[in-house]
Amino acid sequence: MAELQVHNLSKHFRHKGGEVQALADVSLTVPPGIFGLLGPNGAGKSTLMTILATLQTPDSGTVYLGTIDALAAPQQMRAELGYLPQEFGVYPGVSAERLLDYMAELKGIADRDRRREQVGRLLELVNLDRDKARAVDTYSGGMRQRFGIAQALLGGPSLLIVDEPTAGLDPAERNRFHGILAEIGRQTTILLSTHIVEDVANLCQGVAILYKGRIRAQGTPQALLAEVEGTLWQGVFDSPQSVPAGEGYRQVSTRMRGGRILAVIQGTPPPGAAFTPKPPDLEDVYFLTVPQDEGV
Repeated sequence: MAELQVHNLSKHFRHKGGEVQALADVSLTVPPGIFGLLGPNGAGKSTLMTILATLQTPDSGTVYLGTIDALAAPQQMRAELGYLPQEFGVYPGVSAERLLDYMAELKGIADRDRRREQVGRLLELVNLDRDKARAVDTYSGGMRQRFGIAQALLGGPSLLIVDEPTAGLDPAERNRFHGILAEIGRQTTILLSTHIVEDVANLCQGVAILYKGRIRAQGTPQALLAEVEGTLWQGVFDSPQSVPAGEGYRQVSTRMRGGRILAVIQGTPPPGAAFTPKPPDLEDVYFLTVPQDEGV
């Protein structure tokens, strides 16, 4: 499996007479397995994904997949790449089996028997073999995303890029999708871009947090959690105004729990009887990196 290396990637866009910096000196190392790129909407995740997918070029920086220089040899990169964008269109009235066969032919799989074998195997992998005769435009959102994974895997890519794949899926479809990605991640390098912390916590061996075009934190989930171990406290209060604002403590997050406010703060020493120690999770790391008003 190939390792993806991104070094000092920057990208500007002109917007209403000015310039917007979508990416600023982004560097990432994505080893084999599943790596999560986490950040709020507008952080620059989709810009980074489209650059890695060779759909646009950066202002500066380098991208290597193994020994392939993706920016100098985009065709070679595309041959090793599978890409599931946030949204993709399908031909109306065309069955999953027929459409996947057509896409396989466009991908360069000329042999009909080889296409038939690969299409059948991929539809089985994503649990669509019983619905292969149905038109893809009649699929539910979750089924369509699973079809998207199948088309991205045509040709056996070394790198699979998936951009916000579970947004809008119900819990059952999200769990099903997680299972498929986990299976694929045993044999393929996957870069998972999402704003959903749970997706990264459940799936990824490595994670980077992107905010306002910059990488703000990067490492294994275990290493990121270890950095804040023993510094977090939680308490339940009647209203945001009743949360104590102790000097030297940082409010990490607040959320509703049973009609009351669950507040998490960071600092040492222990803040008092209103709070108890909180074992850190990836959402705490996220909120310490990205202001809570940016959402998850």
